[in-house]
Amino acid sequence: MTPALNRLVRRWLPILAWLPGYSRADFGGDATAGVVTAILLVPQGMAYALLAGLPPQVGLYASILPLVLYGLFGSSRTLAVGPVAIVSLMTATSLADVTARTGVGHAEAALTLALMCAGIYVVMGLLRVGFLVNFLSHHVIAGFTSAAALIIGFSQLQHLLGIELQRSHRIDHILAEAANQIATINPMTVTIGICAIAALLLLRARVPALLTALGLPDALASGIGKAGPLLVVAAGTVAVALADLNTGAAVSIVGAIPAGLPVFALPPLALALLQALLPAALLITFVGYLESVSVAKALASKRRQKIDADQELVGLGAANLAASLSGGYPVAGGFGRSVVNFSAGARTPMASILTAAMVLLAVLFLTPLLHDLPKAVLAAIIVTAVANLIDVASLRQAWAYNKTDAAAMLATFASVLALGVEQGILVGIAVALALHLWRTSRPHIAVVGRVGASEHFRNVLRHEVATEPSVALVRVDESLFFANAKYLEDFVLGHIADQQDVCHLVLICSAVNQIDSSALETLETLIDELCDAGVTLHLAEVKGPVMDRLQRSDFLAHLEPGRVFLSTHEAAATLAPATEGHIALEPPADLAAPQRA
Repeated sequence: MTPALNRLVRRWLPILAWLPGYSRADFGGDATAGVVTAILLVPQGMAYALLAGLPPQVGLYASILPLVLYGLFGSSRTLAVGPVAIVSLMTATSLADVTARTGVGHAEAALTLALMCAGIYVVMGLLRVGFLVNFLSHHVIAGFTSAAALIIGFSQLQHLLGIELQRSHRIDHILAEAANQIATINPMTVTIGICAIAALLLLRARVPALLTALGLPDALASGIGKAGPLLVVAAGTVAVALADLNTGAAVSIVGAIPAGLPVFALPPLALALLQALLPAALLITFVGYLESVSVAKALASKRRQKIDADQELVGLGAANLAASLSGGYPVAGGFGRSVVNFSAGARTPMASILTAAMVLLAVLFLTPLLHDLPKAVLAAIIVTAVANLIDVASLRQAWAYNKTDAAAMLATFASVLALGVEQGILVGIAVALALHLWRTSRPHIAVVGRVGASEHFRNVLRHEVATEPSVALVRVDESLFFANAKYLEDFVLGHIADQQDVCHLVLICSAVNQIDSSALETLETLIDELCDAGVTLHLAEVKGPVMDRLQRSDFLAHLEPGRVFLSTHEAAATLAPATEGHIALEPPADLAAPQRA
């Protein structure tokens, strides 16, 4: 095999990068992580399937073969793939409408949705367009996940209260319908749900420290805390079975879960179904990839490992393909489980493969034991899992630092709650892009002067600087394009109108990385307008790539007699060599910040 071919194979099969050097120590860490993650994944998988409107065993099916395929093709060594809350909610909302229109069953449509997600992932990976995820800002995602977490939490009211509610993304509708059925609330179901939530919170936050204080090893105490969902599932199942709460107190249970593996087959591929699912598949792919690659990068940085964003698309595509063929539904990398997998000692993707093996054993041998599992316990697992997704800290930080980012977050949050998951995130993206265009259309522009006798030039409004009345030094802190060129033109002409002694204006381009064709035409118009006013335009500190483009046009000829200076100091020294006329300006008291530009 040639070196080039070897690199290509290793790129598409990351397992070849770590498997040849796999050691006994690696297996020890992976085995521990695999068991711990499986203990968390079994109850979570069933709970998230319930959230997606699917039978609980579908969540288990989605936690076996997808993990194996991701282990072969994914680039992250610690990402835990499987059912996740946000994707489960998006699956539920998309399928509710599609199945009503097409007549295809919920479970069958979920398989088709997973297959479509797989195809989108793989195509994006092959085209190496993982960078597209950068167009979804952190604050849009934070607003989306916070609103989705609230919707998820309130959607579990029917299982926590023991009543039947119509599926809705509107929290006010859920609460109104629940209030109308307040007389039918099942007290025993409410008791089970409250006890389960309290137990999960205690096992996660308090019990490990208490057990350590009592003398248990840290690893064992931490393991018991991470096994909280499984312990609560076991306790709830035993309590319902022993007290016969299903028949005696009408507590809703999971019921019979088919033992063994599902039938492997292609999902339905009717054209009408594919067309109806395409918008949801695109959004689920986008959101699932963003969640997955974000946590993968965060964990990889802790061990100085690398993540190939495009290969992650291929790995997630392979995982979703496996889910579509093995009775699952769309999967992604989960934040909470990945952190548990990492903390438990996972060193390679073998941990995911071992997790899949443990889940497989549970499907083959333990499903009969889950017959009496109350749905209130699964709802409690969902509620405690998504509570951490409500991100108030990001909103507080954004509001203090940049209110436009906070506005994008709030707009996304409100849109998701008012319009639904899919429409809400689209509104959030549109608002974020509109706010970005608004910001870049009004770039920061500063008139600068010389700091003392140095070669440094700073904003006259922030620093005590010296200026020359006949030379205006103007710095624009943004690339120039069609949306902001007119703003620059208006600023320059306004400054010239206020400063009648100016004969030369130097546009400092140190922050300009690009000038598009529209902005170039505006600059040429500005040259003529300044010439009519008796002012010559010059440029300074033009970057190489920008200068290369200017030289390929006739702009430099149009600029004459204006010049392009290497530095602002050279421009000032050439255009105003005498210092007698310099005027010293002091910054306003409320802007005294000598360290700022």
